[in-house]
Amino acid sequence: MAVDGGSQQFMDDFFPVARSYQLEALEKALKQNTVVYLETGSGKTLIAIMLLRSYAHLLRKPSPFIAVFLVPTVVLVAQQGESVAMLTDLKVGKYYGELGVDYWDAAIWKLQKDENEVLVMTPQILLDALRHSFLRLDQIKVLIFDECHNARGKHPYSRIMMEFYHRELSSNNQQLPRVFGMTASPIKAKALSSRSAYWEQISELESLMNSKVFTCKSDSVLAQYVPFSTPKVKIYRKTGVPHTVCAHISGDLTRLIMKHELSLYELELSTSDLESAIKRLRKLLSTFRFCLEELGIWLTLKAAEVFAHEEADILSWGRQDVFGETVLGAFSSDVVQVLSAFIPADPNWSLRHNITANVKAGYFTSKVLCLVETLLEYRELKNLRCIVFVERIVTAIVICYLLNELLPELTGWTTEYTAGNNSWFQSQSRKEQNKIVDEFRNGTVNIVIATSMLEEGLDVQSCNLVIRFDPSATICSFIQSRGRARMQNSDFVLMVESEDTSALSQVKNYLVGGEMMRSECLNHADFPCEPLGLMCGEPCYTVETTGAIVTLSSSVSLLYFYCSRLPSDGYFKPHPRFNICKELQSCTLLLPNSCPIPIVVVQGSIEVLKQLACLEACKQLHQVGELTDNLVPNTLEEEADTQESGREPYAEDHDKYFPPELVHPQEIDSQTLYYCYVIELNPNVQYEVKLQDIVLAVPTRLGYDLETVDLDLEADRGKIIVSSKYIGYLRLTSAQISLCRSFQIILFRVLLNQNFNKLYEDINQSSLSNGSPILNYLLLPSIGSSQNLSVDWKCVTSVLYLSDDSLDKHNDCFSTRGHGHYVHTKNGLVCSCMLENSLVCTPHNGLMYCISGTLDRYDGNSNFELRDGEVLSYKKYYEKKHGIKLHFEGENLLYGKRMFTVHNYLQRCRTHRSKEPSNSSYELPPELCFIIMSPISISTFYSFSFMPSIMHWIESLLIAANLKSLHTDLCMPNIVVPTLTILEAITTKKCQEKIHLESLETLGDSFIKYATSQQLFKMHQNDHEGLLSIKREKIVSNANLCKLGCVRKITGFIRNEPFDPKTWIIPGSYSANHVLKEELLSSKKIFSKGSRKIKRKTIADVVEALVGAFLTTGGEMVALSFMAWVGIDVDIVNVPYTRHFPVNPERYVNVKFFESLLNYQFHDVSLLVEALTHGSYMLPEIPRCYQRLEFLGDAVLDYIITLHLYCKYPGLSPGLLTDLRSASTNNDFYAQSAVKVELYKHILHASQELQRQIFETAVRNCEQSSPVSTFVQDSEISFPKVLSDVIESVAGAILVDSGYNKDIVFQSLIRLIDPLITPDRLKLHPIRELTELCQKEHYILKKPVVSHQNGVAYVTLEVEANGMVYRGSRTAADRKTAKKLAHKIVLESLKQSIKSCSK
Repeated sequence: MAVDGGSQQFMDDFFPVARSYQLEALEKALKQNTVVYLETGSGKTLIAIMLLRSYAHLLRKPSPFIAVFLVPTVVLVAQQGESVAMLTDLKVGKYYGELGVDYWDAAIWKLQKDENEVLVMTPQILLDALRHSFLRLDQIKVLIFDECHNARGKHPYSRIMMEFYHRELSSNNQQLPRVFGMTASPIKAKALSSRSAYWEQISELESLMNSKVFTCKSDSVLAQYVPFSTPKVKIYRKTGVPHTVCAHISGDLTRLIMKHELSLYELELSTSDLESAIKRLRKLLSTFRFCLEELGIWLTLKAAEVFAHEEADILSWGRQDVFGETVLGAFSSDVVQVLSAFIPADPNWSLRHNITANVKAGYFTSKVLCLVETLLEYRELKNLRCIVFVERIVTAIVICYLLNELLPELTGWTTEYTAGNNSWFQSQSRKEQNKIVDEFRNGTVNIVIATSMLEEGLDVQSCNLVIRFDPSATICSFIQSRGRARMQNSDFVLMVESEDTSALSQVKNYLVGGEMMRSECLNHADFPCEPLGLMCGEPCYTVETTGAIVTLSSSVSLLYFYCSRLPSDGYFKPHPRFNICKELQSCTLLLPNSCPIPIVVVQGSIEVLKQLACLEACKQLHQVGELTDNLVPNTLEEEADTQESGREPYAEDHDKYFPPELVHPQEIDSQTLYYCYVIELNPNVQYEVKLQDIVLAVPTRLGYDLETVDLDLEADRGKIIVSSKYIGYLRLTSAQISLCRSFQIILFRVLLNQNFNKLYEDINQSSLSNGSPILNYLLLPSIGSSQNLSVDWKCVTSVLYLSDDSLDKHNDCFSTRGHGHYVHTKNGLVCSCMLENSLVCTPHNGLMYCISGTLDRYDGNSNFELRDGEVLSYKKYYEKKHGIKLHFEGENLLYGKRMFTVHNYLQRCRTHRSKEPSNSSYELPPELCFIIMSPISISTFYSFSFMPSIMHWIESLLIAANLKSLHTDLCMPNIVVPTLTILEAITTKKCQEKIHLESLETLGDSFIKYATSQQLFKMHQNDHEGLLSIKREKIVSNANLCKLGCVRKITGFIRNEPFDPKTWIIPGSYSANHVLKEELLSSKKIFSKGSRKIKRKTIADVVEALVGAFLTTGGEMVALSFMAWVGIDVDIVNVPYTRHFPVNPERYVNVKFFESLLNYQFHDVSLLVEALTHGSYMLPEIPRCYQRLEFLGDAVLDYIITLHLYCKYPGLSPGLLTDLRSASTNNDFYAQSAVKVELYKHILHASQELQRQIFETAVRNCEQSSPVSTFVQDSEISFPKVLSDVIESVAGAILVDSGYNKDIVFQSLIRLIDPLITPDRLKLHPIRELTELCQKEHYILKKPVVSHQNGVAYVTLEVEANGMVYRGSRTAADRKTAKKLAHKIVLESLKQSIKSCSK
């Protein structure tokens, strides 16, 4: 397809500096598929970018089309991606394996395609995406192949073209992409002898790429723009290690290898590990022999030292040697000793002293000397940038050592080497490789010793010397390595051994090969591409709905990938097994036990029999749903769905609900009915100020379990027991209601703000509230006994003292004292009776006081002692301190107390005060006092100071009741669930109250897990454990529970912050900061009072806790009903467990032993066989392993043990219950229980490593251990998880066999796991204990550094405390155990340090 008009105008406008041959190549590429064959550095990438810009109008979003730029290495993804992004305005996406693209699904690929216009990637990624139909060729407008000479054989470039492009081409599909290839050599082979041979290979590339090769007519065209390096052949005469010395060393190496192979057998390694270790040992020997022959004694010594050091680093962690590293390291160390004997022992000896003599002695060979001499020829060259190409990584390493030994003093040059990140020897990360290349570019490094990995793609313009230490394997390698020399007047040196005539001939062929290839391309430029052979007829299976395809060639990798996604452990990696019968030309394919298709049998040609079996297996796996319609394992799709749900946007702001029972519109009827409750306050300590009962009047009668409130308040001087009861109702007129509201507003403003200027703000603001709802309950003082209680209306009217002059300003003064007398106040002359129980303000300091009486023997002339010991009269004190002159100093002083401070008395662990503050009482001259309220006693203020906390508690109970009614009224009208339990479930730890949700959350979490596990186990009887776990995670994950909680508006009921009296809404008042908004929830009215932030996990925790609340009070069916209301619809009715299990159980399992051990008789004994079968035990007659039953058993054990602990220790703190549950349901606890009853002897497995670990880490250590209650928590052993898995699978088997009777499971399994850990024997986990210690002492706990090597976890932990650093490093078979041990080491060090400091 040619792009439409304007291409010439495009080139003229946008690329005025493009070279003539680049424009010519672009013109060709716009007309037809093209492979551009040009020298390295000639600007092939720019041609590709010009092509992309020509197609840009077809690619810009919202276009559905894309361009794909393929590169052979990960390094080139970034390099070419940045080039495209820099020179075009197209959106570029970069893709490589480390991004996890292997596990992407169609949705993620669609997102990438919708967001980006050019996708730069390695070819295997595109090949996989095409095979799975995540991408289609008709969506790609331009397909670029960088280094397209790799399109040979089974390379992904070749597979893309053969499996997809030519298949579509043969079906006359017109929507194929423009193909554009780039190469410095169209042939990737050794130099050929004839022009026809060259053309034959070029023609094959053209046919495969369906493209014509374009190249320049001669080197002269390129020479105008591209500097060519000058080839130089450096011939050396081969001189190696003297024969006698070489024979002596070789004999020593042979003896050493025999010695250390015997050592490997003594390590008791598994068969596979032993074979692997022997293979590595012999490979190491081969490496040393190669170095000795090709490089010399000194460089061989360096290779041995490097390897010995590498193994020492691995073993320095002090872990158990399970891979033979000890022997490998010892062998290398012994080789170092052997070789050192041939090196001069004189400390003054150096390689630099006599290089020629060193060659004669065999310290290094003449080939190495040739390299050194060649480099020294360029010592006068400024800014040397040299790449030395070698064949082996070990050569690169030791030559780097040699050059850094010789050259710095002679030339000042620095040398580095590059090694692949998959190397078995001294591998480098990509970060390290990039660092070396950057240092080479900027001149910090002058020489890089490299393998072929740098032949492609390394673009260093300043490189002025390339040396081929080892010959190029192909003409392509020759051309590409030559092209690395990019500077003008650069050299390309080829080292050739004088007697190696074939190498000399090959160099000559390489030198003329480029011209021959160019000539053949030009001679055949007008010939059409030869048609491709009949490869496209390869057998395949295509999914009609998506177009996903698996071919004979790709079926093997797909089947292995599917098996890799099946459940596995450290002792068994699921894989297919093939039994091929050549006589019958048949193949029997055995799949792992967790696969629903156990056996596939096919017949066909011997050459492709294995592939045919894999293709048939893939077809059947798709038909049963194990492979999706995109032909990927169904676990990937489930995982993607789960991850996608976790990535859904979440808003942390949520409404905060307020109970409608306490809210009413502001309109007041002529008479309103109020239901009255007495709030009784009973202190458990003596205090001079007495408490009085308070009347709560509400317009709606509260629920049955809300009419009696029992609450303990943590007051300053001890506990106050609060109780309530219903005492009847009363009718209030609108005037009485207004009076009551004013009273409580003023009173609470006094208590909360203690600011006279703000006392009347709310009363004034309430008229501005525009009819918004307000809190319509009343809190009133009471008089009388509990049997004859009434509202103290005289106290209520105290609020009118300032505003109503008609009131009688006497308080029974004649009846109580026989006479009254007047005193001077800021209000004027006032009868003393109105002062004795009043609230006053002293304007000179703005403070308010409760006046409880008159001090008959004290007046303004009385003396008192100040804190500093000075004695003054009150008159002189006020004059000196405040500049106030008392005019009526003869009047008796008043006894006043400062106003009480309102606290959060619900807070647990508040500190009690044993006595009053020294400044709590004061003597006040009447003339300085301004009366605010009278008559009102100090007892009233003291009692009302507790009401914000009490009402917050009542409000919370009402909120809990409203949440409960949303579910119970609809689903369970006859079920009684205590409101207090619901309140516990919605109260988080952050509230800092005596109750919080942790216990209920722990119980609810275990029940949700159990119920969903049982449902999934029954409904998906062909799904393996991995898929079941993913499906369960999708249901029980915090993200899903949070989502369900938000949908049901549970968020508005959550209590997630401590009570703050300052934010408490005073009943009857209005504030713009506390506007109540009415909402409807399931046709029920509720009010919102603003919003707050709630984390996802908090919402999930509350949902779990609510399940726990309904479970503890109503049972499992009630809990399931609530779960269904939330959105987790689970039915745990019995469903038959059907499976084909043609086995005689007694052949494999000691049934009587287990029935006796468990005190349970199985109805279906095959369940017991399944429960004991490990994945490594692959027999056709046992089609399943224990993993599904383990999935179910894990859930049921977790639930029944949690429920047992919850019921057995009802008074246990929530945190302690969680710790008990963790200690009683962990893998180590179960594993030791399995060892205790010798369950390991009955596990059906075929893993020597498992057998060894069971004996070494479990059996032997348990024989020496302390009792289970303490051993499990202190253990430094990493138990094989298989032991705990079998305990769980046996539990699952009993559950299924008993008809899902969990009580039977508990009775049977308790015989295995008893005794459970008890509170008195519980120890904190080291990680938690250290974390809490650091939080308490404000130590800095750094993030653990975790690494893995050879299947072993390494963890290092640091804590900074008191200016010191405490460090611990440990290893273990798994990360979890290693972290625990590292924390334990640091914790013990810290404790010891704290103990020493305290002495």
